[in-house]
Formats: sequence, structure tokens, C-alpha cells
Amino acid sequence: MEKAETPLQQVQANIAKACKIARREPDEVTLVAVSKTHTADAIVPLLEQGQRHFGENRVQEAQGKWPALREHYPDVTLHLIGQLQSNKAEDAVQLFDCIHSLDRPSLVTALAKAFDKVGRKVPCFVQVDVGEEPQKGGCPVGELPALLDQARAAEIPLAGLMCIPPFDIEPAPFFAFLDKLARDHGLDGRSMGMSGDYETAIMLGATHVRVGTALFGERG
Repeated sequence: MEKAETPLQQVQANIAKACKIARREPDEVTLVAVSKTHTADAIVPLLEQGQRHFGENRVQEAQGKWPALREHYPDVTLHLIGQLQSNKAEDAVQLFDCIHSLDRPSLVTALAKAFDKVGRKVPCFVQVDVGEEPQKGGCPVGELPALLDQARAAEIPLAGLMCIPPFDIEPAPFFAFLDKLARDHGLDGRSMGMSGDYETAIMLGATHVRVGTALFGERG
């Protein structure tokens, strides 16, 4: 088997292989290219190769590069994968097409207000603190049912659940746990898996994988 020519082709091949093992179709998995801290010049090659889903951590950074890129690539889908401050909710709703970090009641309230003001609703993943690491953000597991109820009452479109497992611990149990939580709560999406473990995440039900280093290389 020939080695893929580009990092994007290599990741796509790995996704296809993981899906085959898991008896899933590759189109069940959305590859989100994590372009945080990378310049527009670094992003364009991926756009030229056909990649259309990108993830950013910060609203302000995304505002600085994506409006111009979208003039040339209007079909891009932009994902906010970093923690969102409530006072940035309106800016996020204007710029992003999906939010992966809904994690607290105050943000439900802020997003509902922003949806009404901006006139568009953005699908949201609820971030779950599966590893009991508050510094990463995420809703504590015990508070998840109440947060989901509040989000549904506020008519927030729920895309599914998201997690970031603890660093340097085997991630599979955390992915399996998020998959179970999503099933228990009737949610379709599972945003889980990054450059080092996205293939494992796919085998355990990931619908969105957030891959940066494997596509862009190590950050300087």
C-alpha cells in the first residue's frame, strides 16, 4: 500500500481504516481540522485539498482570519472547540456554525439570547468533564441531565456530547463512557478524539474528530 501523499490524505486513510474495523462508513465521521494558532497561509493548503470543517479555540483569533478566508471558500463549516465565555456568545453565534463547548447553565442562557439577537441557531455539543478535570471545562457528569433539560427548554439545538480525556491516560474508557452517556440521553453526536487517539475514538462511536497536529505538524 502506497503511503498517502499529504497529511490530510494520511488522516483520511486512517479514518477509513478505523471505520472499516468498526463496521462504520467513513462519511459517518466528520474530520474537524484544528487550525487554532495557525495562520491563514497554513490553512489554505488544506482548503485547496478540499477540507471544509475547521476548529478554532478562541473567538477573537477566528475573527481575525476566517472572514477573509470565507470570501474565497464560502462553504467552510467553522467549529468552536475551545471554552466559550458568556460575554462572547453573540460573537461566536455570528461566526461559528457549530459550538463544541456548551458546559454550564449561564452559557445556555447567553447562547439563547444570542440566537434571538443574531437570528440564527447554532448546533451545540455539551462538553462533559469525563475525567473530573475542572480546569479543562466541561459539565460534571452528575449535572449533565439538568443541563441537557435546560438546553432543550431554551431550544438550543443539541448536536451531541463532547469530551477531552485526561492526558497520558488510556482514552478508550473515557470515549466508551461518553458514547454511553450520549446513548442514554438520546443524542447522536460524539465529538471526541484528537491527533493521538482519533482512530480509537472512531471505533468507540466518534462522529466528529478534532485533529490538529497530524494535519499541521507540531506548533513551534
